Amino acid sequence: MVNSLRDWFGFGQHDHGQAHGDHGHGHDRHGSHGHTHGVIDATIATTDRGIWAIKWSFVILAVTAVLQMAVVALSGSVALLADTIHNVGDATTAIPLWIAFMLARRKPTQTFTYGLGRVEDLAGIIIVLIILFSAIVAGYEAIDRLINPQAVSHLGWLATAGVIGFLGNEAVAVFRIRVGREINSAALIADGYHARTDGLTSLAVVIGAVGVWLGFPLADPIIGLLITIAIFGIVWQSARSVLTRMLDGVEPGVMDEIQHAAVHVPGAHIVEAKARWIGHKLHADVAIDVDESLPLSAANKIASDLEDELFEHMPALAAANIRFATGGHDHPHDRSHSFGN
Repeated sequence: MVNSLRDWFGFGQHDHGQAHGDHGHGHDRHGSHGHTHGVIDATIATTDRGIWAIKWSFVILAVTAVLQMAVVALSGSVALLADTIHNVGDATTAIPLWIAFMLARRKPTQTFTYGLGRVEDLAGIIIVLIILFSAIVAGYEAIDRLINPQAVSHLGWLATAGVIGFLGNEAVAVFRIRVGREINSAALIADGYHARTDGLTSLAVVIGAVGVWLGFPLADPIIGLLITIAIFGIVWQSARSVLTRMLDGVEPGVMDEIQHAAVHVPGAHIVEAKARWIGHKLHADVAIDVDESLPLSAANKIASDLEDELFEHMPALAAANIRFATGGHDHPHDRSHSFGN
């Protein structure tokens, strides 16, 4: 299964995150884990099981969207159109991950010294723009139907498509929550519960179909407009998350975890800490102040222990540079420890 996963995504995985995830840190430490399109949480992307979950979530939601699209063409329902766009948006979450892993296999060059991990953010922006465009189309269609009502046909198929959307999202929810608990990923579990909420959105399509059947034709475009508003909320949340990473922003929990790691190392006093994401890998730069009376070997030992703690506490960490703050030892301890492709 692991080999087929690697072939499907086209990359070789060094599962450093899973190794460090088994040291008794049974919860996710990366702060906010809102459901976003185009940004894959590191606790998912650094484990084979996590990527496997993303792959099959994509497959299930893609099949669901294709079936719904067929009924959209048959029934002319704008509510189902909006829900289909919503499910397509969820499915495309896997695309930037696949692109990033494809390009991350390339070694750093004189021009791209950190590799091409940031392509994941670029792909995320493209996906957000696609979803935005689709939401605008769905919103336009819903408003047009409110102004110029049109008959919605094949109500039985329409209701069935809504149920299919619900079942597809519920399957993804159960799958993500189960795997999330296996790999101790709060992010994947949160995504699972969000998928369950998305399933309720699909059931709204059924309500719209029932409304039309009861003689209220505007029920369909009204439901479509409400779902479109929900999609715009996703666009806003996702764009903010992707842009934050593109501008070297990190979740508050990342910096808290760096400080927490130092608590486990006697003599390590952090005076400055920086971190940034490059794709789904985290890079940290930490300056520490140590007792100047210590011999250089002892100071280096403190820096080395802090580096080890950082890697143990932060599964997504790909490189850590530990240095002595100005005024410390004359010989700075600069170490970086990189994992990846």
